[in-house]
Amino acid sequence: MLRWFSLVCRSFGPALAGLFWAVKTQRNVQVHAIASAAVVVAGIGFGITNFEWCAVILAAGLVWAAELLNTAIEVLSDRVSSAREEAIRRVKDVAAAAVLMAALAASAVGLMVFFPRLLRLF
Repeated sequence: MLRWFSLVCRSFGPALAGLFWAVKTQRNVQVHAIASAAVVVAGIGFGITNFEWCAVILAAGLVWAAELLNTAIEVLSDRVSSAREEAIRRVKDVAAAAVLMAALAASAVGLMVFFPRLLRLF
């Protein structure tokens, strides 16, 4: 059992390395990190409910996953070809569109959770 647990823990190493590399080197990932931190602070400050936390965490996780996949696609595409190719441009555009859709969905969740609370401040 201990060996199994050790192997499972070790398997997280590459994932964490990829996450830390992306946060350290990718501007859009850094923007998502700042936005995520702001949402956590706002959630704590406004005292959102457990259900709202679930929605906010799922929405933020969706954005993070989309952005990290987009980053991986961009890195791989640049490695495959440094030339401007239509197919690679389309792949990158579609991956970026996935991030946009995730961010729009997360923004809608954020508005539903935080907008009524913001209105009460004024």
